[in-house]
Amino acid sequence: MALKWEDKDVRFDIPFSEIRLKVGEKIIDRLDYIEDTKGNAGDRGRLVITNLRLLWHSMTSPRINLSIGYNCVLSINTKVVNSKLRGTTQALHLITSSHGTRFEFIFTNLVPGNMRHFTSVMGVHKAYTSSKLYRELKLRGAVLHNKQLKILPLEQIYRTLYGVWNLSTDQGSLGTFIITNVRLVWFADMNEGFNISLPHLQIESIKIRDSKFGTALVLISTEESGGYILGFRIDPPEKMQTVYKELLSINAVYSNNPIYGVEYKWTSPKEENKYQSQNLMDDVEIEEPKGEISNDLSAYIADTSDKDRPPVYSVDLGLAVEKVKDGYSISKLWEVISA
Repeated sequence: MALKWEDKDVRFDIPFSEIRLKVGEKIIDRLDYIEDTKGNAGDRGRLVITNLRLLWHSMTSPRINLSIGYNCVLSINTKVVNSKLRGTTQALHLITSSHGTRFEFIFTNLVPGNMRHFTSVMGVHKAYTSSKLYRELKLRGAVLHNKQLKILPLEQIYRTLYGVWNLSTDQGSLGTFIITNVRLVWFADMNEGFNISLPHLQIESIKIRDSKFGTALVLISTEESGGYILGFRIDPPEKMQTVYKELLSINAVYSNNPIYGVEYKWTSPKEENKYQSQNLMDDVEIEEPKGEISNDLSAYIADTSDKDRPPVYSVDLGLAVEKVKDGYSISKLWEVISA
């Protein structure tokens, strides 16, 4: 059930099947006059802000596109750039990390005076980072206060069970088991700091198994969350069977309508209503790529070197210059200077 890659990866020129909104993914904002200044300068595109990622695609050739998961974003700032379509202006500057590689993205709003791409992206990313308990397994976290669950904004408690044994230790630990619409929480009665918060999103399977403590309710978390095997004993056995069936039902409902917890409040109700449409590309057609790569990935590589590169002799210029970055040449850099 867990998200596969959407919020955790940076991808280029993906097919429409991967651009299509996933279950529970919602469009929060959409801007139609955005230039990808770093990789596709001079090309007008659309920036789509969802609750899981940023999507950008060219309006003239939608197969040229980007998908940037919020979990990859390291920093969001503004930067003065020279845009082919706007000239010198302030742009949205993102540094991301995906599979050990740092990428840099610059998005320029082509509408003069429009700063909404700053506010929307920063606001939604902040909402994403502050709502991780909806999506990530947490061990020994600050999820309780005075043995009361700190309820999340979209959370509803379905059932609280007392006297539930956690079988993760040799002796077992007695505690309280809480079932909500977004997660399962267990904490020890003697020490509330010994706890686990397991979102339904990270549950791989729910089973009833035999253990050395007798029949147990076994929850297996996804490999992404660590592949934990969690055993609980609920007495009497009839009650455990009832809880087991209830968890299966809740898990099935959640799978059809997952709650990721990323909520962004518009300052104007008119703006909120304007972007209720969940049509990602309602006025463009995107073809499945036929194996070709459209984006030059080297254009997005972030320069992480703080030191000056050593001087080298340039045959083109006839003098010593700082060594250019890999993937570039003096002639290519000279071409960007307008005549």
